[in-house]
Amino acid sequence: MSLFETSVKNRPALQEQLGKKNIHQVPVLDKVIVAMWVGSLATRKWVKDFSDLEANLRTITGQQPEMILSKQSISNFKLREDMPSMLRVTLRWQRAYDFIERLVWFVLPRVRDFNGLSERKFDGRGNYNLGLPSQAVFAELAPEDVKTAMWLQINICTTADNDADSKALLTSLWVIFQKKA
Repeated sequence: MSLFETSVKNRPALQEQLGKKNIHQVPVLDKVIVAMWVGSLATRKWVKDFSDLEANLRTITGQQPEMILSKQSISNFKLREDMPSMLRVTLRWQRAYDFIERLVWFVLPRVRDFNGLSERKFDGRGNYNLGLPSQAVFAELAPEDVKTAMWLQINICTTADNDADSKALLTSLWVIFQKKA
């Protein structure tokens, strides 16, 4: 049974836990945005294309990444207008649930000294932001495929309007949070 099917089956229990009167008030996973910042590489003379990073992100997510160009020049960062700054993929529906399932079951246990996700990473509107130091923790990538280790930013967007409902949803999706001391 996939995570999506489990989520649909557990919605009445989550509705009762959150005290919602209508099943449509129960939060669901809206989208997952996976981003890789490449702006620092664009300023280096030896980096001309990002095809290996693009291929890695395509392998991780199963979708073609989109190159985001800078909108303005920032001299302190040696960034000029229309320079490559980020690779981004937006996952929705079944692919978002599949990505969360792989993240929880295979990726996070491979992160060094992992003891749960921090509860401070909620943004106040029901979304969760997670950063991974390298794309090499994904099992889909062989170590020789990762030529340049780049930071991954994962934004989990839900339909919840507060952090408590979003945390309850993510807990029902088997996401592990740190214990409060």
